[in-house]
Amino acid sequence: MIIIEPAASRYEFPESSASSEEHLLERISALENRLGRLTERLERGLDLLLRQAQNSYSDRALVKALIGLLTDEGIVEGARLEKLWNAQCQREAEEQQESARREQLRVKILAFYQGLERDCFEEFINEGFLLIEDQQVGRGIRSLQRAAGLARGNVPLLSFVGEHYFRTGKTRQAQSYLARAYELAPGDMRVSLLLGLTCADEGDIERAKELLNQATRRGASSFAAHYGLGRLFIAEENWRKALREFKCALASKPSPEAHYALGCLYYQLTRDSLAARHLRKATEFDDGYGEAFYVLGLIYRRAGQEKLALKSFAKAKIVELAQGAKRAGRKRAGGGKSLVVPLFEDVQRVAGGLVTGGNERLAKALRKDALDTLVTVDIETP
Repeated sequence: MIIIEPAASRYEFPESSASSEEHLLERISALENRLGRLTERLERGLDLLLRQAQNSYSDRALVKALIGLLTDEGIVEGARLEKLWNAQCQREAEEQQESARREQLRVKILAFYQGLERDCFEEFINEGFLLIEDQQVGRGIRSLQRAAGLARGNVPLLSFVGEHYFRTGKTRQAQSYLARAYELAPGDMRVSLLLGLTCADEGDIERAKELLNQATRRGASSFAAHYGLGRLFIAEENWRKALREFKCALASKPSPEAHYALGCLYYQLTRDSLAARHLRKATEFDDGYGEAFYVLGLIYRRAGQEKLALKSFAKAKIVELAQGAKRAGRKRAGGGKSLVVPLFEDVQRVAGGLVTGGNERLAKALRKDALDTLVTVDIETP
């Protein structure tokens, strides 16, 4: 075996080599010590987590047993309680996500500011978001509006205020802020979608169609976009295009509202078998969908199946029909005309509110879907 050693090693002394080895051993011993302490802490943490998991399991078992006992006694409805509990958990999770999103947006808004009054701007922004977090939304939005007066080109701020007004159904104020945001960032698909829906409600149909089509082409294809386009085509009595858009809305997001909208349109076109199929789907998704049961009753009555019609009307009554559906059930003068289902009654009567008018549940589903649509083109910080 040939051993090659560096030339410098001939000048090394055994004492220095031994000293280096001792130093390394000390370092290794210290690392072993720290690793041992870390292992002990991890074991204690794991033990604590296991005990908490066991306690949680025991608590859940106790609660389930108590609910079972109360259900057997007829005091509570177990299935309804479970449904309410799940809904509450989902709401809390959504609130946490929204809070985290607001914090990210606050940082982004501050980063966008380029003016000379930064201290005043930051004060308005921080105050506004703190008030919103404290459930004082009105005061918080007013503070953000003052900040927007100092930064008219701040796209994230304009879009956030516009989103607030869109969420609360104040379409005129929403349109004002969203239009300014769109002028500065036409590539923001979320702004394009929300602005298109507000333009539709404000009666600007051509611009609404342009914006919604643009949003779907660039990646914001959603229930809200296609349903909004469908309602605009219904206002023009372009049933073929309306049917196409409602089908796309269902494909984008299968939901009881999407099935209900498509069922109502098929009923309007007197294609009752397809209408009934989609309305039954809606009630399978949600057995408390009163409007769907009501329109099913209209279909059965038109087919001469009075017993089934009365059964559907009874179910609709149990879940308390919306006022719009009740109005649609009134008999009209000059018999022979088809009843107009709740979804289309307001469309035929008024020019405004074409998208969110006529059905409160559909309007709520549309707003939620539109606000949940992700921004596909992020705006870069200047």
